[in-house]
Amino acid sequence: MQKLEVSGANRLRGQIKISGSKNASLPILAATLLSNKKVYLKNLPRVKDIETMINLLQSLGSKIKFEKRNLVIDNSKQNKKFAPYSLVKTMRAGILVLGPLLAKFGHAKVSLPGGCAIGSRPVNIHLDALSRLGVKYKIIQGYVYATAPKGLVGTKIHFPKISVGATENLIIAACMAKGTTTLNNCAIEPEIKDLVNFLIKLGCKIKWAAKRSLKILGVEQLNQITYSVMFDRIEAGTYLIAAAITEGNLKIKNIIPHIIQTEIDILKKIGSKIVVKKNEIRIIGSKKIRCLNIRTAPYPGFPTDLQAQIMVLLCRANKSSSIKEDIFENRFMHVAELNRMGAQISINGNKAFVKGNTTFAPAELMVTDLRASVSLILAALSAKGKSVINRIYHLDRGYEYIEKKLRKVGANIRRIN
Repeated sequence: MQKLEVSGANRLRGQIKISGSKNASLPILAATLLSNKKVYLKNLPRVKDIETMINLLQSLGSKIKFEKRNLVIDNSKQNKKFAPYSLVKTMRAGILVLGPLLAKFGHAKVSLPGGCAIGSRPVNIHLDALSRLGVKYKIIQGYVYATAPKGLVGTKIHFPKISVGATENLIIAACMAKGTTTLNNCAIEPEIKDLVNFLIKLGCKIKWAAKRSLKILGVEQLNQITYSVMFDRIEAGTYLIAAAITEGNLKIKNIIPHIIQTEIDILKKIGSKIVVKKNEIRIIGSKKIRCLNIRTAPYPGFPTDLQAQIMVLLCRANKSSSIKEDIFENRFMHVAELNRMGAQISINGNKAFVKGNTTFAPAELMVTDLRASVSLILAALSAKGKSVINRIYHLDRGYEYIEKKLRKVGANIRRIN
């Protein structure tokens, strides 16, 4: 099994081009199932979750060509409605094929998803909302058996809590439902807006009625289109934090800065110098890192997917900080490994208390989930000496060529068997 070997204490200098967004690409790929015409997608990241979604679509009958970061998908002969556990088990986004399959065929069998072990992330919000569109479902031996006997029929739906995945699934399904669907209390992450923009270009009729409300008029005909996926804001935030931790000087390119304004503001408060231009950010890390209390929240709040990374930075702050995790339970599994490196972090429920002035020591480490894996890399980059990070298959699910990008800006990091 592959590992990463990291020798730390180098300042990162240079520029990093940010890849396309994994979290935008996955629902867009699922949404292509709606169309029988060719769809051309650009700027897809070469990461494991994208490969898994492509394999899942191919198992459903999609014809796909994926070269470099561009993909052509032809669903004109796509006719299967079964998404097996073997393809859905490693990736939460597998459940996103349920909505389009029901919209297209009126029935589907989809495995309950896997992915990172960071809490229950229940799919009942998806299923309860789909039932409002006329779907009847049963869960038998880990599979959702769903049918829409009269087809999908538009209605008003209010999500009981903000859910990115449920919002995506219902948007996609409602695009081919009869009549008008109104979705209230929607997630408004940039990746959802990217999905909406893609669907509008595809020929769907979607309007934002309010900040967290969408109106969708079902259609029957869709277009052949080309669409470029947005940048990965979590990757961008990760490299910004890497610069701050190593007192580096990085230019982060191929981004839209206002989308990550919350992260920029927090890094400025912590002490980093940041210069924003049209499609790039320059960050210069400071020796003096200020403490801060942070809570994760749905967009435009601080993203849960950067919680582990910012915790590493706060370990090096001048005083104690706290982080409240308000999105997922059980998302502090990286804490034990950081404490093994010399951090002093304690947990009480959904709150982590981080003592400052940590000098990280190198160690052999074990990854528990995607974002935790990169937090251990950041800590290792700060430590004097050699760290070894195990179980990096989690990392490969969401970060494109991470060791190559870090090596280009001065990190001493390599993949070993």
